Amino acid sequence: MTDREFRLAYVPGVTPAKWVDIWAERVPEVPLTLVSVTAAEVVKFLHDGGADAGFVRLPVDREGLSVIPLYVETTVVVVPKDHMVAAADEVTVADLADDEVFRPMDDTLEWTALPGLPAFTRPETTAEAIRLVAAGAGLLLVPQSLARLYHRKDLTYRPVVETPQSQIGLAWPTKATTELVEDFIGIVRGRTVNSSRGRTPRACPGEGAEAAEDSRSGRVGSPGRANRPGQEGPPSPLNRARAGSRRVLDLRTDLMRRYGQARWAFGRLVLLGRLTTGSDRAQPSR
Repeated sequence: MTDREFRLAYVPGVTPAKWVDIWAERVPEVPLTLVSVTAAEVVKFLHDGGADAGFVRLPVDREGLSVIPLYVETTVVVVPKDHMVAAADEVTVADLADDEVFRPMDDTLEWTALPGLPAFTRPETTAEAIRLVAAGAGLLLVPQSLARLYHRKDLTYRPVVETPQSQIGLAWPTKATTELVEDFIGIVRGRTVNSSRGRTPRACPGEGAEAAEDSRSGRVGSPGRANRPGQEGPPSPLNRARAGSRRVLDLRTDLMRRYGQARWAFGRLVLLGRLTTGSDRAQPSR
C-alpha cells in the first residue's frame, strides 16, 4: 500500500459509508478504496497485503494482527412472512425447537448447541440459505446486518434472545501500522480532527508560511479581526462558560432587585388603600 491510496476491506453486512465520508473530509488527498471480502477470507487477505485495514467478524486468528473490537450485533431468525414467528416481537431458541434451521458453511455464529432441528442440507453461503428459507424449507439465524443485506419482500426476521452474537472489529497487520492506518483508527474511534492522538492536520500550500507570519506579527485571532492588547487568541471553552455563568448571575440579581421593588410598591399601595378606607369610615354622617 502507498500513500496514494488507502484500501479498506469489509465483510458482508458491514456498512462503512459513514467512516468513508469522514475520511474524504479529513484526508481528501488520499482516495479510499473499498474491497468486499468474505468473513472466511478477510484475515488472509490482510496478511497478503490486499488491504491496509479491514472490518472483520470476531473472533479471528489475531497472530500478526492488531484488532479493535467495535460493536456487537443482534442475532435474528429469518422466516417467511406467514410463519408464526412473524407474529412475535422476539423469540427464544426454545420457540424454534420444532423448526428445521439451516447452518450455512459461512455461518459466523459460534454455537455450543445448534438451535432447532438439523436442516436437510448445509448451504454453501448465507445467500443460498436465504433462498431456501424463502422456499419454505427451513429457518435461518444470522446477525441482523446480514438479514438486512439479503432482505426479500417475502421474508421477515425477529430478534432471538440468549443466542451467540457476532461482533465486528477493525483489524490490520501489526507490522504495517502506517500513518494512514492511524488516521482511520482515529476516525473509527470518533476522535476529532484536532485530537492529540490524531495526526497533525495537513496544511494547504502556503498555509504554513502565512501562519508563521501571523505568529510573528501577533495576528493569531480570527481572520480579519485585530486582537486587543494582551489577547492571545479566541477565549477558551472554560472562559466562555465562566462568562456565561456571570451573565446568568447578573440577570438573576437584576430580577431579584426588580422583584423587591415591585413588592415594596405593592405594599405601599395596600397601605394607602387601608388608610383611605379608614378615613372614610371616621367621617360623621350628615
